Amino acid sequence: MALNHPTYPTIADGNHQGYMEYAIQQARLSPPAPTKFCVGAVLVDADKNEILSTGYSMELPGDRPGDPGNTHAEQCCLIKVAEKHNTSEEQLAEVLPQNTVLYTTMEPCNERLSGNRTCVDRILGLNGAIKVVYVGIKEPEVFIGQNKGRKRLEDAGIPVVFVEGMQDRILKISTAGH
Repeated sequence: MALNHPTYPTIADGNHQGYMEYAIQQARLSPPAPTKFCVGAVLVDADKNEILSTGYSMELPGDRPGDPGNTHAEQCCLIKVAEKHNTSEEQLAEVLPQNTVLYTTMEPCNERLSGNRTCVDRILGLNGAIKVVYVGIKEPEVFIGQNKGRKRLEDAGIPVVFVEGMQDRILKISTAGH
């Protein structure tokens, strides 16, 4: 499937709220449903202050045959970058810039009821290619209870930094359809 590679906005270097605002815009594109969260993500080359890709929940077809799109925002970012570089997600560490960071409206999942690979496993599978994960909110304890994604990332040496001041808006968007 050929993906469209859009032109991204310019956001001031180090403007974490600006990048999170863009991730919120992505989350708004996710179709609301009572069985999932609407999440947006932005993958950034922090050295060049350049957006590499964006994603939102259920944007792309899933990993498994017949999976209509049970994809998470972070996963969609990685799929798009892999296609852009004509490589697999497993080989992304070889092509991602040295200082890649991820902005996501909700902390990456550490468990998926669908059985699909978790976003934390995807990030850790990049062997340190993602240096920091910026997060808008913790995952509400609606579907799986307490998400241990932040702890796993931090235990692996990947800082998880909360971008303050948008939590109420992000929670409202994330739980649309609930």
